[in-house]
Amino acid sequence: MNELFSVTPTDSPLQIFGAKHLTVVGLFAVLWLSFFYFRKVWGKTERERILPALGILLGLNEFGLHLWSAYWGIWNIQTMLPLHMCSVMVWLTVYMTFTRSFAIYEFSYFLGIGGALQAFLTPADASAYDIPHYRILQTLIAHGLLITIPVYMTVVEGFRPTLASFKRIFIWTNIYMVVVFFINRAIGGNYLFIAQKPPSPTLMDALSPWPWYIPQLELVAFAIFFILYLPFLIKDRLPQKSAAGVA
Repeated sequence: MNELFSVTPTDSPLQIFGAKHLTVVGLFAVLWLSFFYFRKVWGKTERERILPALGILLGLNEFGLHLWSAYWGIWNIQTMLPLHMCSVMVWLTVYMTFTRSFAIYEFSYFLGIGGALQAFLTPADASAYDIPHYRILQTLIAHGLLITIPVYMTVVEGFRPTLASFKRIFIWTNIYMVVVFFINRAIGGNYLFIAQKPPSPTLMDALSPWPWYIPQLELVAFAIFFILYLPFLIKDRLPQKSAAGVA
């Protein structure tokens, strides 16, 4: 049991898209797809319980990481402050599950799904550990829930982003990146991975060396945001075309 919570990396690291990794991804994918069925089944009582429960699970999962890091003496301000995009989104999303704030939902939809998906598929921070070690499961669960909650809000609760959401989140993300850039310089951190690429293999390895990958990340982020907004853009355009055809 102690081996599952040890700070020592496992004998072999997680095999990205290996059987264990794909099993976790598949379980979450089934959960996301199930929302399309349960939105017709769940009533008000179920909905009022499920969303806060997801938020509590996400918060406890993140709090557990800080306890684990403190226990092993590896907690430090260079890596553990809630400044990475997903870390920020954890606490904003937890808040959203209790308030159903649309303003937070906008961030959760674009940054929760868009940001967490990359880390869910290539979990760099915990890639030295293999399933079922606590550290890698904590990472996968955290990012899986960051995707799950906005998907739930969209499919079950009927929330949806707007074109203004798209613009607003992209602008605020860039402002936040500038702030974090100076924080990194002050404390020697690498939050948002804008000081250097992650040491473990990620999708960022396909980009240019520092600092040229930063503007490339801008383009990637814009593309991801656009893809996430595209279903709603198409949905909004279809009635207009149908009406024009009838006229």
